[in-house]
Amino acid sequence: MNKNINWSELSFGYLPTDYNVRCYFRRGKWGELEVSSSENITMHMAATCLHYGQEAFEGLKAFRGKDNKIRIFRLDENAKRLQSSAETILMEKFPLEMFREAVLKVVKLNEAYCPPYESGASLYIRPLLIGTGPRVGVKPADEYLFVVFVSPVGPYFKEGFKPTNMVIMREFDRAAPQGTGHVKVGGNYAASLHSGEIAHAKGYSAVLYLDSKEKKYIDECGPANFFLIRGNSYVTPASHSILPSITNKSLMKLAEDMGMEVIRRQIRVEELNDFEEAGACGTAAVISPVARIDDADTGKSYVFSKDGKPGKVCEKLYHKLRAIQYGDEPDTYGWTTFVE
Repeated sequence: MNKNINWSELSFGYLPTDYNVRCYFRRGKWGELEVSSSENITMHMAATCLHYGQEAFEGLKAFRGKDNKIRIFRLDENAKRLQSSAETILMEKFPLEMFREAVLKVVKLNEAYCPPYESGASLYIRPLLIGTGPRVGVKPADEYLFVVFVSPVGPYFKEGFKPTNMVIMREFDRAAPQGTGHVKVGGNYAASLHSGEIAHAKGYSAVLYLDSKEKKYIDECGPANFFLIRGNSYVTPASHSILPSITNKSLMKLAEDMGMEVIRRQIRVEELNDFEEAGACGTAAVISPVARIDDADTGKSYVFSKDGKPGKVCEKLYHKLRAIQYGDEPDTYGWTTFVE
């Protein structure tokens, strides 16, 4: 265990670790996994990732339990989603078994950086797939690089598991209706930077985006999926523009097994009045409860927490998922992978 890090004070940022793992696709095939201690990548100035956005990534976490064992959460789901992203923007898909091997290897090599149990921190794992082959015309590359690195992180939202305020701003879109919103590519996040900075400057934690076509229905937040709670119902938006969050998928299963009705459908903005709880969910934050959503265009506000505390259902789901991730409760779903 690395003793020189103040684990409880970690932010959600990059902290150097010792090794990363790489693999190159050249001459029509993937090579062997390589271990590197360099934090830099050298590539051709005409690489397609730099010019035409041939880039996809993933985000997953490893957790150290009270038994000191390290568990990676839903590794295989992230491997499949990276393949889906690659397929959408015509990159060479990274093999599922190699993804698994690479992630296990990079966590094992950097296990001293996996934060201790109950520190509130975890080891963030970032797989990256980029087009490195040079192109001047708009066409897919013939060479690719897969890299996976890790960094110990604290909570994504500095408030941690406490309700934050979000804002709806109709002049901004995160993704086109039939575009790349359903895959994890960098362009979606670049499109959210401007509006996100405006929201942060006004004191909001994130933008809640509406559908790009009609501006009637809720899509997702900049960095996370969105869900609502009403009575015994867990309701989350349905849209081709939404990234299929692995955390949201996990929460839906937990909610279902808790006896809740899980509904995925279009949700009109005005319907926010009808719900008792709201939350953003994703790998980075797990669940970030919502206190209030302000509609910047209509001036309306939708309040979900008046006392600054998370709702009871959000709290129950959050603690249940975290208990599985840290090994405090049995993983009956087969979601965790042990690092041996």
